[in-house]
Amino acid sequence: MNSDIGRFSTASSTSETEASAERPAEEQKPPELVYGSAEEFLHEQLLPTYVRDVDGRAAKWCIEWYFHPEALSRVEALWRAWEHLRLDGATGISVWWKDHADHHMSVLLDPRGPFYKCDMQKHRDPEHLEPKKAPEGWFPDVRTQGA
Repeated sequence: MNSDIGRFSTASSTSETEASAERPAEEQKPPELVYGSAEEFLHEQLLPTYVRDVDGRAAKWCIEWYFHPEALSRVEALWRAWEHLRLDGATGISVWWKDHADHHMSVLLDPRGPFYKCDMQKHRDPEHLEPKKAPEGWFPDVRTQGA
């Protein structure tokens, strides 16, 4: 197991943060990402650290999680929040666990969550909500108002 798993701030990221505070805003470059994609983050950081018994009763996961739009969005949000908060050496890891990982993973693993029809052996397409469109004019396009 990689000893870097679970670490947020390293000497290099701390020095990056300190150096960027000394440079004018126009010269500051965004910090380099640790992971190149949400999928890499999921496999290299999230799942190795967020270990749960996925028995299908108390928790569910889909082996083809990427076919679930909600899961894609939540994993992407977890990755982006992690990349941002890892630079905070004081409370970043705590904030990420409390406000992001615990929240989103509880929803993802919930037996009634996005993987409710799936299991660790087979993906099954979820049933999407099919709402009716509201009557014309009920929701005017605010982008075109006042222009």
